[in-house]
Amino acid sequence: MNLRAIPPSIFAVGIAAILLSSALPAQTIRNHNSDAPVDFTADSMELQDRADRVVLAGGVTVTQAGLVLKASRLTAAYSNGGGGTDVQRLDATGGVIITKDDLRATSNAAIYDLDSSLITLIGDVKLVQGSNKLSGGRLVIDLNSGRSTINGGGGGTGASAGRVSGTFTVPQRKN
Repeated sequence: MNLRAIPPSIFAVGIAAILLSSALPAQTIRNHNSDAPVDFTADSMELQDRADRVVLAGGVTVTQAGLVLKASRLTAAYSNGGGGTDVQRLDATGGVIITKDDLRATSNAAIYDLDSSLITLIGDVKLVQGSNKLSGGRLVIDLNSGRSTINGGGGGTGASAGRVSGTFTVPQRKN
């Protein structure tokens, strides 16, 4: 694939859809077709060429093979050099929702740092798959090690304020 032939905005949105899907549990994305077309809609798209940035704003929806990312705003920071476009960082903000099949991940913001291969969901993080639920303040997925950590958020009220909480369904045993 010749990255030079792909406009930075299209390339960045495609990378966002593919790489944010890595935050989902392995069984959910195992058969995800990362070669499928990436479609996006937004109220506006702005190429900030001098700042090496593309901004999608207003009801942003990115879809690829059943994976859907929604946010109020998606910013892709990139550099041009070495024969192509190099996307360095993706920021999704404003009611971030990632869905695939029966899995739904939500947060206030999501950051993908390509240099460190880290995906971070920040602020009121919730993961729901079927009747299983997990929540916290910050989820970090290290794509190099395959390790994910979730921390509680600061502040808040109630029994689980500042802590990780979850509910897992135990399969019923057959007698």
